[in-house]
Amino acid sequence: MKVAVVGTGAMGAVYAAMLAKAGNELWAIDTWEQHLASIAHDGLSVSGASGTYVVDGIQVGGEPDDAGPCDVWIVATKAHDVDGVMERIAPLLRVGDVVMPFQNGLGAGDRVARHIDRDQIVIGIAEGFGSSIPAPGSVHHNGMRLIRIAEMSGGLTERVLGIEQSWRAAGFNVKAFDDVDRMVWEKFLCNVALSAPTAVFDVTVGELLSDPALWAVAIGCMLEAHSLAEASGVSFSFEDPVRYVSEFAATIPDASPSMRLDYLARRRSEVDVINGQVVDRSRALGRSAPYNGAPGAVLRRRESGF
Repeated sequence: MKVAVVGTGAMGAVYAAMLAKAGNELWAIDTWEQHLASIAHDGLSVSGASGTYVVDGIQVGGEPDDAGPCDVWIVATKAHDVDGVMERIAPLLRVGDVVMPFQNGLGAGDRVARHIDRDQIVIGIAEGFGSSIPAPGSVHHNGMRLIRIAEMSGGLTERVLGIEQSWRAAGFNVKAFDDVDRMVWEKFLCNVALSAPTAVFDVTVGELLSDPALWAVAIGCMLEAHSLAEASGVSFSFEDPVRYVSEFAATIPDASPSMRLDYLARRRSEVDVINGQVVDRSRALGRSAPYNGAPGAVLRRRESGF
């Protein structure tokens, strides 16, 4: 397949490396010129959970137009960049091409669907998938619990099962889901519990989990999201959300969610599409979400000074 990864930062670079290593024609699209130049000249260097290797032959570009039409577009940018990216991808799409948004929080598919037909969208979610960029042209892969994928329109189609097979062949632990809402919300509960709290308190996941006072705030955030999901008709595969989120957190004690990494780097975070979504959607249903509102307010205040 011809695949373009738009946004080859910490997450996108791992997708690009593994899919290219598996033999796909791979385009890395990014605005970081030094990163792209290093990939083009020396290859993409990978270390960590998926092995230590260098992938040569990845083609690079600053805009989707540089790649031209592709079978699969993986959109691995921050949520606030999706609209701008999709304005450039949409004119390049052919019948049968697929766009796979990989963003934290809620609304990834809806943002893409503002520009293309929802039948061309396959939602992707990375779970327990930490990574970092130690230098231009390099990526360190910390771990990989699961890649979740689902048709935005739902159902286990031949297409989504084929994508599952191709990602598994590339070395990913991947699973296709028929219920996209369940898939998104089960990861979202973990995002809500871990993202803003680790950023506000400036701690790792393990430090958050081990401090009863801090963990109580995280669980408060999560329970507001869980209550909202149930009120919205979402069904879960588990009965105890506290246990579910606690067990997940325990598997990644050294992790720093992207929102904390954004805070440490003094850049804009995705608080509006994670904890902020709980506040906004709760308000629309006549409910309140003070646990999520408080850390969101703190982070927005901090970010106003960046």
